[in-house]
Amino acid sequence: MAQLVRQQHVEAYVGYHAFGLQESDDADLPVPFPDDFDHGAFLSTHPGRLDITSGGHTHTATVSVEVWDGPPQKDPAGWDEQAEAHFESTSGQVAVWSMHTGRMDDVIVLGDSGGSWRVRVSCAGRAEAAALSEGEGTGHGVERYLMQFWPVGV
Repeated sequence: MAQLVRQQHVEAYVGYHAFGLQESDDADLPVPFPDDFDHGAFLSTHPGRLDITSGGHTHTATVSVEVWDGPPQKDPAGWDEQAEAHFESTSGQVAVWSMHTGRMDDVIVLGDSGGSWRVRVSCAGRAEAAALSEGEGTGHGVERYLMQFWPVGV
C-alpha cells in the first residue's frame, strides 16, 4: 500500500479559466506557460508543465498537493473532474503559474532531485466557481484541487 511522503497546500490565482504547474527550473522548456494552453481540456500537458482549466474565470483556488511513494488509492467520490498525466521534473520542484500574474511565489517540492512522475488531478467546486464568475466575479477557495504525485515505475 502506498504511503504519503509529503503534503503541501498552496493557492492558485486563476485567470481566464486557467492556471498551471511548471518545472521550477524552466529555462529549457520548449513550451513555457501559457503558450499553447488547451482550454478545451480539464488537464493537458507539455514537457515540464501541467495546464489546468478551471470552472471559473477569475478567482483563487485552493490546491492540496500530495507526494506518494506509489500510486495512491483512487477516490472518485465528490469530485467534479479527475484526470491523470505524466510529468517530468528536472529539479524536483514545481512552480504555480497564473494567466494573470505569471509565476507565483509558492514552490511545490516533489523530491530532492528530478524524475518522472505520474499525477492525478481532482477538482470540486467547478459549478460554484462558474456561477461566481458570472455573478460577483471573484472568490476564494470555492474551487478545490487535489494533486497527487507518485514516481513512475513504482
